[in-house]
Amino acid sequence: MTYRMFTGAAAALITSAALAVTVPVAAHAAPAAATPCGAQAMVKETLPNGTTWQMCWRINDKAGLVLSNVFVSTKRYPEPVQVLDSIRLAQLNVPYDNGDTEYNDLTAIGMGGYGLETLTGDDCKGGSIRRGSDGGGQPEQRDVLCVSAENRGLAYRLHEEEWDDEKDEPKDTIYSQQGHDLVLRTVSRLGWYEYVTEYRLHDDGQISARLGATGDLAPTEYSVANNGWPIGKGAKDYATMHYHNAFWRVDFNIAGKGGEKVEQYDTATDGRGTMTAKLKTTKTAIAKEGTFSRVNQRWWRLVSPTSKNLDGHDRSYEVVTTGGDRYEGHPETKPDITFSQKNPCEKWASDNASDPECPLDIQTVVDFVKDKEKLSDPIAWVRVGFHHVPRDEDQSPMPMHWQGFELVPRDFTEMNPLTPDGRSGVNGNQYPDE
Repeated sequence: MTYRMFTGAAAALITSAALAVTVPVAAHAAPAAATPCGAQAMVKETLPNGTTWQMCWRINDKAGLVLSNVFVSTKRYPEPVQVLDSIRLAQLNVPYDNGDTEYNDLTAIGMGGYGLETLTGDDCKGGSIRRGSDGGGQPEQRDVLCVSAENRGLAYRLHEEEWDDEKDEPKDTIYSQQGHDLVLRTVSRLGWYEYVTEYRLHDDGQISARLGATGDLAPTEYSVANNGWPIGKGAKDYATMHYHNAFWRVDFNIAGKGGEKVEQYDTATDGRGTMTAKLKTTKTAIAKEGTFSRVNQRWWRLVSPTSKNLDGHDRSYEVVTTGGDRYEGHPETKPDITFSQKNPCEKWASDNASDPECPLDIQTVVDFVKDKEKLSDPIAWVRVGFHHVPRDEDQSPMPMHWQGFELVPRDFTEMNPLTPDGRSGVNGNQYPDE
């Protein structure tokens, strides 16, 4: 019996973590404000360019790190505006290519509880560690959450060329700025793998949800050449290929209003122009529950029906995902995204009926949407797959590999929230008569 099997009995209790509030290195704390979770369970940090993210966090025994009541404000737009009600992992399905092994890691083991690692060493270098319970019903406080401000590289660059009438010569202005992320991460050990749950909240309002995998290859999972890869000396030990099918559950609450509309956009060729093909983009309102997958030039957004930016456009967030490697072995691992009507008993993208609090025969996200219920409060279930073909370099420890998706603000503000003062007047067509 493997270590993974020994840890399979996960508690069903969901516990909010009690935290010690500290300030991450390279970021400074914004003034305290009332939140539904209270100050101890709150992260509120201001990044170097003035963007402030505020949210509650807790550890769930199965899902691990859960963020809720997520707000953002910027130097240009100082009033906090809510983005998310909550975001968390909703399953990690790991089937092996030989067909003899499969795990639903969240519901069978759990990212919280005994699987949640105590941070040490370089786990949070440059950041600060928050203490909390592991979500598994144990009262002990441990170092479980890393909070840090990290440079994300060049946020923008613009070379503006003007004519200086006084000097009668060209005048060049370079606008260039580095961007920063507020990063929250935890580490969980599930069997031989160690998973990093990470949320990167960018200073321009974007949110990146990622799952990293490191640790070690399972020492008992070896197969043959057509579903394994030779590692070690010669060609005799074939480490079995396998999938990491990760699901996230995303509940928007744009501007605290909720009731978002779901829209799908598709672009296709539409004849020819004078120089090249013409393209036409069409919108499809998704009014009822369903499963959806990417095709070329397709994307989705969740739109507030009541909140607008200063240009009068509906605030929204776009869900950006490639879907990763699609696993064809289960119906629920084929769609890239599923939109369901919010239901407190629809918790896990697969193995959902294992939850003792909701003894309903609804197993997967595909079951959630079979009745095509009207979407008045949609939940987005995002699936991103990774086909792990082992390699020599995976021994040992295994280098980190990532899978995830992006939540990108679309018309959330009427201009780039990082716009420098010198470009503040550039909004809309600057040459309407040309």
